[in-house]
Amino acid sequence: MNSQIKDLLNPEILNSVTGMELIARVIVEGFMSGSNKSQSVGAGQEFSQYRSYEPGDDIRQLDWKIYARSERYYIKQADIETNITVKFMIDASGSMSYKENKISKLQYAKILTAALAYLARKQSDTFGLFTINDKDIRVVRPRFEQQQFIRFINELINVEAGGTWSPTKNLEHLFDHHGKEMIIFMTDLYEADKDLLNFISRLKTRRNEVIVFHIMGDQEIDLDFDGSFVFQDLETSASVRVDTAILRKQYTERMADWMSKSRLSMYEKQVNYQLIRLSDPFEKSLRDFLTVRKSFSR
Repeated sequence: MNSQIKDLLNPEILNSVTGMELIARVIVEGFMSGSNKSQSVGAGQEFSQYRSYEPGDDIRQLDWKIYARSERYYIKQADIETNITVKFMIDASGSMSYKENKISKLQYAKILTAALAYLARKQSDTFGLFTINDKDIRVVRPRFEQQQFIRFINELINVEAGGTWSPTKNLEHLFDHHGKEMIIFMTDLYEADKDLLNFISRLKTRRNEVIVFHIMGDQEIDLDFDGSFVFQDLETSASVRVDTAILRKQYTERMADWMSKSRLSMYEKQVNYQLIRLSDPFEKSLRDFLTVRKSFSR
């Protein structure tokens, strides 16, 4: 992880609007230096080149100024509208408070969300925030205005993990899609009765794009503990004593199977899935997301 970013990961900075904005700016501006300048959250691309008009091309892409000078028809390639609506959704259930190396899943989700929102603002996209658990659904409606980013960050830093996932009411507005949208969902995918996977399935339509960031800890995936421990469910408070030396192989096999099935379920629904470990640098998660998303949307 970038040493400058690591130095910023303390409660005083993480829990202030100016601090979270600073972290987002450091991540994005560091990422965008050099060869990453043209990367963007949204679907649009900047102008790249001209090519000769061919039958079947959209005549709205003809460059009439070039025609006036040369009397030849040329298409302006990659001159595509970049403005979309980006909806950030965060699983705020109790399991997202799981922490490794002084950073929790929820904190990682907040920082990566802030960085992506900062990038969306730079390219003039409309963006909003939805945080969800069984206790509450908190919303910052998607807007494009001067104060939106501050409003967004203020709500983001106040999100706390608690309860279970299963929201039971007031869900319909989450599936109210208009125009071109991208939905970015941060979660650890812990659920009961596949209610979370069903929720993700409902988010996906033919017109929008859904990306799931599956946030997990290294020790959580690999059971990288030595000895006998009591593990507690952060959502139900149920506890169990485990001898890691005895159960590690069985546990890691079941964990790998669950993650593989979750990933396959996403791909079958045309949902972009990205596994993120808490040890992954934020710049890497941002770069991997934009690289995978570019190939996924071809």
